[in-house]
Amino acid sequence: MSRLSFPPLLNARSHLRVPGPNGYSHRQAEGRRPRGQERVITGNRQPTLAFVDAFVVEDEALHWARERARESGLRAVTPGTGTALRMLAAAAGAKAVAEIGTGTGVSGIHLLHGMRPDGVLTTVDPEPERQQFARQAFRAAGFASNRARFIPGRALDVLPRLADSGYDLVFCDGDRTEFLDYLAESLRLLRPGGLVCFEGVFADGRTVDSGPQPAEVVKLRELLRAVRESSDLVPSILPLGDGLLCAVKR
Repeated sequence: MSRLSFPPLLNARSHLRVPGPNGYSHRQAEGRRPRGQERVITGNRQPTLAFVDAFVVEDEALHWARERARESGLRAVTPGTGTALRMLAAAAGAKAVAEIGTGTGVSGIHLLHGMRPDGVLTTVDPEPERQQFARQAFRAAGFASNRARFIPGRALDVLPRLADSGYDLVFCDGDRTEFLDYLAESLRLLRPGGLVCFEGVFADGRTVDSGPQPAEVVKLRELLRAVRESSDLVPSILPLGDGLLCAVKR
């Protein structure tokens, strides 16, 4: 069985040279490539991520939900991550989506925008007051009240009550130490061809840091390993926000 390795993070000034089309490195190929055109992967992704987020136009309802998240000490999905979720929901033709971690409604608004007009978002959060913010945000974004079903409670208590193979997409943004359990529940909840997405798998870079890490990061590494090695999933990591792990159920 193969193993994931987690090399130390590149610092902001470092770079990694990548193989050319014929197997030689671009350093070796400098004689074949004009100077100044050498392709590198830089260790500083911040300007690129800032550009991705700036590309997104968010409405007043999203700005309001973001402000409520900031005031509550919550970290909402970035605009780039939000529009990725919107696109994935649209690509899946999602009619039924389950969201673990309502927050103040930022990710939910993006998901609802991507879903079918008759789609219903089932969103779970242990803090009912946050869900009240999300209700207001959804209403401000123009969604009818029957487009979202709010269930207060701990995700692992709620998910077993949801229907088998009843969902087109499951978005996980709850307790990262429970992500492996969310994965097991998601495989049961999703129809074939459905998507599961996990927010925050980079853990601010700690997932690929070789030093000792807390239990949350260890659990994230276990999740990455399980998703990559599962024969039931076709996975990819989108380098948006704090890392969006996505997988299609075969």
